[in-house]
Amino acid sequence: MTSLIAILLAPFALLTAFFVVEVLAGLPRQGVRTPTASGVSAVIIIPAHDEEAVIGETLQRIREALGEGMRVVVIADNCTDSTAERARLHGAEVLERNDSKHRGKGHALAFAVDSLAANAPGVLVVLDADCVIDRPSLQALVDSSAAADRPAQAINLLRPDRGASPLVQLSTFAFMLKNLVRQRGLQRLAGRVHLTGTGMAMPFGLFSASAHVRSSIVEDLALGLELAEQGHAPQLIESAYVWSGGSTEQGTLIQRRRWEGGFLATAARYGPRAILRGSFFAGLDLLVPPLALFAALNMLAITVAIALALIFGAAWWPISVQAILLAVAGLAVFLAWLREGRRFVSLAVLACVPLYVLWKLPLYLGLARRGAPDEWLRTGR
Repeated sequence: MTSLIAILLAPFALLTAFFVVEVLAGLPRQGVRTPTASGVSAVIIIPAHDEEAVIGETLQRIREALGEGMRVVVIADNCTDSTAERARLHGAEVLERNDSKHRGKGHALAFAVDSLAANAPGVLVVLDADCVIDRPSLQALVDSSAAADRPAQAINLLRPDRGASPLVQLSTFAFMLKNLVRQRGLQRLAGRVHLTGTGMAMPFGLFSASAHVRSSIVEDLALGLELAEQGHAPQLIESAYVWSGGSTEQGTLIQRRRWEGGFLATAARYGPRAILRGSFFAGLDLLVPPLALFAALNMLAITVAIALALIFGAAWWPISVQAILLAVAGLAVFLAWLREGRRFVSLAVLACVPLYVLWKLPLYLGLARRGAPDEWLRTGR
């Protein structure tokens, strides 16, 4: 029975240990090198589905960030509002797409690339319709991508809001842990990161999405993984930041259901494959579930292991090892809060992590029953 408990806990021990190593590797801040100016042309693509409420402000801020040789194209995708009209009023080029059978951001990006092929830019940049990026960040993305001939990813964060509910604050903190600390750690361990959908740039010629990527609900993640398999691994640009606004508790759950459901499906497809192809760290990173689900699964495994040990009188050492690893993981998260997270949540809010896990359990139960959503779900602003 001791061997059975050890086998039960072994995958959790491996992923927890990797999580600790990745977080610790991502804590140090390194000096940022300014890329050499490339002079390459760039198109900033903004996929937008019913974004009339925010598209004007977004375009105004992006216009202030544009460098020489850059232009903005908005993809008004299956819109039922005045997104296209407002985008034109703010000086953007607009491509309208109406295809109710093929909905989603991946299809919108593929449509943009096909439409721009006749006058292709050197670099393609993708920004979400509610994102803000400054001029140095945008320029660093374009120049880094052009210089390395590979995709480049900015640090993608949600704006801190200490006035939001504790659960939304914790979600924002978890987003930071994934997209800043763990991305930075993955870059140092594996020399590559994941594309996160906004604040990403790549040479135009690399955007040759497969049918799977075009239909994936997390098309950005799948695209980055396929490009890495082809020898064009995305790199993190630590001098570039892109910021998105937060949402309500309900809006946050809607967006997490879309992203986390798609992430889990994509991770199951690509994680083992990456490990088998030699990208050990990148594969392990994919197999680490979202923070709340990871905590819940660990607790469930520990509970089952304790019950088995009590009933059958097995040795406790496998349980002790996993308990120690979980304690070290908690310490790593605390260190990440000290280093990067205090602007996102207070220590008192951080202590509410168990409530955060409970808050998200219905989401995971729904995913288990119905699977990931297959449509573009716009978060409530």
